[in-house]
Amino acid sequence: MTDSVPVGARLRCGHHHLDLSRPRVMGILNVTPDSFSDGGRHDRLDDARRHAERLLQEGAAIIDVGGESTRPGAEPVSLQTERDRVLPVVEMLVSEFDALVSVDTSAPELIREVAEAGAGMINDVRSLTRPGALEAAAVADLPICLMHMAGEPQTMQQAPHYDRPVEEAVVDFLRERISICEAAGIARERLVLDPGFGFAKTLDHNLRLLNRMALLATLGLPLLAGMSRKSMIGQLLERPVDQRLPGGLALSVMAVERGARIIRVHDVAPTVDAINMAWAVLQERSASGTERPASGTERT
Repeated sequence: MTDSVPVGARLRCGHHHLDLSRPRVMGILNVTPDSFSDGGRHDRLDDARRHAERLLQEGAAIIDVGGESTRPGAEPVSLQTERDRVLPVVEMLVSEFDALVSVDTSAPELIREVAEAGAGMINDVRSLTRPGALEAAAVADLPICLMHMAGEPQTMQQAPHYDRPVEEAVVDFLRERISICEAAGIARERLVLDPGFGFAKTLDHNLRLLNRMALLATLGLPLLAGMSRKSMIGQLLERPVDQRLPGGLALSVMAVERGARIIRVHDVAPTVDAINMAWAVLQERSASGTERPASGTERT
């Protein structure tokens, strides 16, 4: 097992503190009509509320709200459309559940608005590369997840290619983004890294990247891994989206073994169990155990 963050590390997320001395589960709440596995299921506020409540009950430490699909080939949406989808859900989650909310967005205007609405984290698949995003993130003063992606969702899976090992390309990209963030006034301790499984990567790229994910731990920041229901599982196991849970659990456990501290998934309850079981073995914990389950966050 590789430690990507110091034992006892805590990530300040607004008025929440996320304990990353052990792995935590991030539950996915897509409020889009076209996400690859659950599009249209939670795009009404009542449906989003019910789904979020279930994710929290099942042990999600974080709810990740997304208003723009970033699946391969997805079309971009207008800022107003994304705002209309996301802001009411963030406000509801904060006011009704006091949830630790992450928002999956690249829009600088929305970064500012969700921070004001009480979100605790920004999860940007474009790593703050849009004009104004760095400045918005600096002002928001929230943790930022930087993800590796080459190109844009519309084109990223059109014959992705790297001139050197994919893990080296990912590490160099993220190292550069860390430096750029620090130069923009975003403290290093606010950053989380995501290797971007399934984003501009073939099946072989994904498998190699996971196998060598420990290399990312050398950057010394918390790692997030998101492989839930992705096509890498479908390609290898020949399973449709709704039959990819066993493969996803295996990948989540392997990501934890390689240093991941946040696991982003659709299926929270079985993932929490799988991660807690794996963590018990990795820590050689006694059968009774004294540490918290994978859902814990604290409020200040």
